Amino acid sequence: MKKIRTYNNIAKKGLDRFPASSYEVNPALDNPDAILLRSHNLHHESLPKSVLAVARAGAGVNNIPVSDYTHQGIVVFNTPGANANAVKELVMASLLLSARGISQSMAYAKSLTGIQDTAALNKQVEAGKKQFGGFELQGKTLGVVGLGAIGAKVANMALGLGMNVIGYDPKLSVEAAWRLSSDVTKADNLNSLLARSDYISLHVPAVESTIGFINQDALNATKQGAKLINLARGELINEPAVIDALNSGKLSCYISDFPTEGLIQQDNALLFPHLGASTAEAEENCAVMAADQLIDFIDNGNIKNSVNFPHISMERTQGQRITFANDNVPKVLGEVLNLLAELNINVIDMVNRSRDDIAYTIVDIDQNAEPNLIQKIAQVEHVFHVRAV
Repeated sequence: MKKIRTYNNIAKKGLDRFPASSYEVNPALDNPDAILLRSHNLHHESLPKSVLAVARAGAGVNNIPVSDYTHQGIVVFNTPGANANAVKELVMASLLLSARGISQSMAYAKSLTGIQDTAALNKQVEAGKKQFGGFELQGKTLGVVGLGAIGAKVANMALGLGMNVIGYDPKLSVEAAWRLSSDVTKADNLNSLLARSDYISLHVPAVESTIGFINQDALNATKQGAKLINLARGELINEPAVIDALNSGKLSCYISDFPTEGLIQQDNALLFPHLGASTAEAEENCAVMAADQLIDFIDNGNIKNSVNFPHISMERTQGQRITFANDNVPKVLGEVLNLLAELNINVIDMVNRSRDDIAYTIVDIDQNAEPNLIQKIAQVEHVFHVRAV
């Protein structure tokens, strides 16, 4: 029986993907084969040696010590795109809220208490609405920073609203490019996008190169009076610089899913309590994707949507399957194949992929993968993880 330890409330639709006949899923399991979580922080926890994989039902993996796990052979999965529609719709709401003064006008309407006379109330309504005059989105320019699963949806959505869209993503993948409308103008650099955009929406992960990248220099390049939307990660902005920009009018509005004490005090900051992926559909989509990825990895050794191992898969046909991970250096694969040949073991099928300094191989052989064979492969220099699947 394979064991999946869960943290947080994982949607039942995802948990139901694990076959009850071969999987035990519980938050209190000892020596699990894998961990499935959402926001639980693993940075200060030691994982049992039994753990083969960690899957996060969500896109960000800041709560997982990915680099520590890599050379332990622990594959870390996320679920890119599973919550993309939920975030896209909140970006749409952010655009409308910031363009039309909707939340402020609603607060004004709620303040009109104690006026019994309908005519007098209507007069107050008409008098007050003048201060909430807004702008239409049609014809305005949205700059989308990061054109992955969410950013592409946001860009395409904005085109449907009649906006001009500029996109910037120095790491745009071929798959992402296929999702993106040809009507999106590609910016050569970040400052070019910032200088031309009435609205800016951030859709990049919080990594070393992006933490605090919306700083004073970036804001100096930004169009006067632009509105900045950040539903990705709070760490992407330099908060003092953004607050200064709000106070000076360089930014006319900041919309974020990550409230802080400083931002709460800003009248021109619209803040949500981390609502980006908080829909029933998004939580189910993330849980289902995470569960399916874990099952395929544990049962077949296939890897999809890992943040630290290469994308790799091979259909199961016949024979016994072995997978192994090694430092991405020359001759390791050859040494393993020579070992199999010396033992008179025939390779039925094989696939090998690499990612940065990690290589991963799936091999189907015509004999049972006895413990002695697994041990011999593990002893090959630079191999740091091997298992029979």
